[in-house]
Amino acid sequence: MTIFGELRAGLSPAVEELLEGFDSSSPTPLPRRELIVEAIASVAFLVAAVAMAVLIDGQRPFSVPVALTLVGAYAVASRVRFAIGYGYTVPTQLFFVPMLFLLPVGAVPLFVAAGIILGSLPEYLAGRSHLSRMVLLPGDSWHAVGPALVLGLGGVAGPELSELPLLLAALAAQLAFDTGSSTLRVWLALAISPKLQPALLGWVALVDVLLSPVGLLVAIAAAQSPYQLLLALPLVGLLAIFAIERRARLSQALELSRAYRGTTLALGDVLEADDEYTGVHSQSVVSLSVAVADELGISSTGRRNVEFGALLHDVGKIAVPNEIINKPGPLTTDEWLVIKAHTIEGQRMLDRVGGLLSEVGRIVRSSHERWDGSGYPDGLAGDEIPLGSTIVSCCDAFNAMTTDRSYRAAMSLEEALAELLRESGSQFNPAVVEVLTRIVERATPQGGDHHVGINVGQRARGLSAGARAETSRL
Repeated sequence: MTIFGELRAGLSPAVEELLEGFDSSSPTPLPRRELIVEAIASVAFLVAAVAMAVLIDGQRPFSVPVALTLVGAYAVASRVRFAIGYGYTVPTQLFFVPMLFLLPVGAVPLFVAAGIILGSLPEYLAGRSHLSRMVLLPGDSWHAVGPALVLGLGGVAGPELSELPLLLAALAAQLAFDTGSSTLRVWLALAISPKLQPALLGWVALVDVLLSPVGLLVAIAAAQSPYQLLLALPLVGLLAIFAIERRARLSQALELSRAYRGTTLALGDVLEADDEYTGVHSQSVVSLSVAVADELGISSTGRRNVEFGALLHDVGKIAVPNEIINKPGPLTTDEWLVIKAHTIEGQRMLDRVGGLLSEVGRIVRSSHERWDGSGYPDGLAGDEIPLGSTIVSCCDAFNAMTTDRSYRAAMSLEEALAELLRESGSQFNPAVVEVLTRIVERATPQGGDHHVGINVGQRARGLSAGARAETSRL
């Protein structure tokens, strides 16, 4: 199942990646592992479906025109992909429910597979999808097996409300077979943990549940005159219009997100061109900050904001003269006032860009607040400080401590970690200090300091206590 995600204020990074790769068709062949798993799933489905067609409900009347109409309507509905929640859904429930009552119930899974294949044919005929991907289609029909079994073995003849318990049991069986088969296939083919699947499939299941009563009404109407089921096609057309509009909005959001990322990278380049140390330092802080964010388990949107905030936490320094930035020795009071204004200037710059960079601007503004409330510019304390800001602040200080500057030499990793622990609860968020310490210790080979991929490897040469408390000018 391809994941789309919700369109709120913007797209999360995970959704962006999936959206960029989303397409109902692909001219590339399936990877070998996925091909094997999907082939097994499809063969197993066909064996089960044929057995059910032979063994269940051989007495129900069968009309070829009605069957063709239902398969065609199902195929049309299967081409309407509507992004919702954390996935996409198709309104095939509108015709799947009538299938269960107008066709031999044991054969319904085969008709469903026929509808899915028919709906996908245009992609294969146009060369937009590789033929090897057709192996996916029968396996996508497993959801039909559960309801057909329940209704066939339960002996339900028609769509009667008096049979509500069995109807609910059939719906539950559909959800169970759909979720179970999808979870197993994705786990075996793509190695995605089954623990992630309920969140990904939940919205799709909800839509099936909500469309089921409408499908039941269509089945009740079609029981008197089978072709009345076609009255549901205008609803499918309406959903198709909404789906097109939804897709356009998602594409616009993706383009806007790309623009934000491009702006962020451009600002990072400007920052590096203005002061090489600050640019390299910011990139190193990004690596540390993202690692801490991952360890803390924050959302993908929060992780992206931390990444951007870490890259741009010093962007306001563009307005600070380089002679102050690189001044050897202590700064004057006036020079410190100029330095402290850089977080406000950074937020102002990002607010002018707007959108998600305004959220990043809040991280930048608070990146020099202290946990005890003695930081700048707003004197925030504890949980008043955005979590992203506390991550960037701690990683910024750690990287600064372990890097040579014009006004002092670098600390060793042991000294820097000890300094973080001393300042935990006063300058730094204790939870962030704990996670960062664990990351650095895990990444550092025993027997000495190394860069560990995060630019923290130079030895100190007699750093003073005052310089330790300062940790970083920016």
